[in-house]
Amino acid sequence: MEAGFVGIDLGTSSVKLILMDENGHIVRTVSKEYPISFPKPGWSEQNPEDWFAQSVAGLKELTAGNEDKVKGISFGGQMHGLVCLDAQDNVIRPAILWNDGRTMKECEYLNGTIGRDVLSAETGNIAFAGFTAPKVLWMKENEPENFAKIAKIMLPKDYLAYRLSGVHATDVSDASGMLLFDVQNRKWSEKMCEICSVKPEWLAKIFESYEVIGTLRADVASQLGLSTDVKVIAGAGDNAAAAIGTGTVGDGDCNISLGTSGTIFISSNKYSVDPQNALHSFAHANGRYHLMGCMLSAASCNQWWMGDIQRDKDFAAAQAEIKELGNNHVYFLPYLMGERSPHNDPQARGAFVGMSMDTSRADMLQAVYEGVAFGLRDSFEVAKASGIVIPRTKICGGGAKSPLWRKIMANVFNISVDSIESEEGPALGGAMLAAVGCGHFASVEDAAAKIVKVIGTVEPEKELAERYEERYQSFKKIYPALKPIYPQL
Repeated sequence: MEAGFVGIDLGTSSVKLILMDENGHIVRTVSKEYPISFPKPGWSEQNPEDWFAQSVAGLKELTAGNEDKVKGISFGGQMHGLVCLDAQDNVIRPAILWNDGRTMKECEYLNGTIGRDVLSAETGNIAFAGFTAPKVLWMKENEPENFAKIAKIMLPKDYLAYRLSGVHATDVSDASGMLLFDVQNRKWSEKMCEICSVKPEWLAKIFESYEVIGTLRADVASQLGLSTDVKVIAGAGDNAAAAIGTGTVGDGDCNISLGTSGTIFISSNKYSVDPQNALHSFAHANGRYHLMGCMLSAASCNQWWMGDIQRDKDFAAAQAEIKELGNNHVYFLPYLMGERSPHNDPQARGAFVGMSMDTSRADMLQAVYEGVAFGLRDSFEVAKASGIVIPRTKICGGGAKSPLWRKIMANVFNISVDSIESEEGPALGGAMLAAVGCGHFASVEDAAAKIVKVIGTVEPEKELAERYEERYQSFKKIYPALKPIYPQL
């Protein structure tokens, strides 16, 4: 290896790091876990110090023996999280995460009192419970003492970049999810800052995802055994980074991610806004734009059902019990943490519907996989309604490793589903951005063309796709029927 590029995927339950060589081959991967806390129902928090400590431990392990080869470090990271620092750069309170649902009142204020039209005109988006700006308003209302201490507002991966480089920076893709960013013009929205009581000096300097923000701080470089010449590149929000890692960079390209959350990501050369604001309109990590639908629980539904409820970690054996697709009488609503796209309902909850005395464990598990696919198709339908044609998609994330789930996705969406050689998603995207930032590739598109390889495709089957079409039409009716009940729960 002549040159090494590090990609850090700062996830919700762990940080995953990869070392990629100059040819795009993955030399080593390391993963380090950290805790997540749920102080109250619907709340979700983490200690940013855990991110840094585990990332440093991971970097040491990752680069051991290749310290002199490392040229650049970049990131993919969980989006929307609110990290607040005081004037001494100390973390004021635990980070409020992307899947935290405490800001319903603030979202109602922003979408209702301020108005969805104003938000959409300023940012391309409306308020969702997980977004950063509503969390700032929540802090102002509920923790005024903490709010008064704020000197900097950061996103999770940007806090890590700050600890590594000493530079207060963010990138356009991650900033897009704050509701403080003018996505079309790639700058902070002065009007939104005023609405949300955010002082401009709290916000980071904005970079494109592939731009260099600085180099390693001397103390960090010494701790890691790396050179102070190692470049730190801005990086991207996890979904944009995953899209880079799957080569989803062309106009109309699509990627579906089955991670803790689930997303459908549609790359676009032009800025556009879904008229219903059911899809997010964000800046892409390649210098352009994308539309995205995000559901808060995807592969985490499988983890919850198999691990927490069934207490069974043998996922492959459980999936082998599923014998026939398309005829299941059980439905599952995957709203375990509320829901973002397209319902924007933090009070929504999961539900099994249609069980009978002959319902089996396999039926329930199958319903979980199908429910996530149906939930993602809701966003797919919004994109189709706006005239976007999507004949095929890439797929990534932990859930994408399941041949069964890939088959369900292909037939629920009735499109071709491509698997790629590397399943590293955001971490690979981060490494690719690092390589572009270091000048090893001319552009993000150049890196994707040379590194990303499709190794398999699942085609939809006519009869199965037709059966899933019928089942999807039934699935669509369940959430509206249950919606009035959720506030009472």
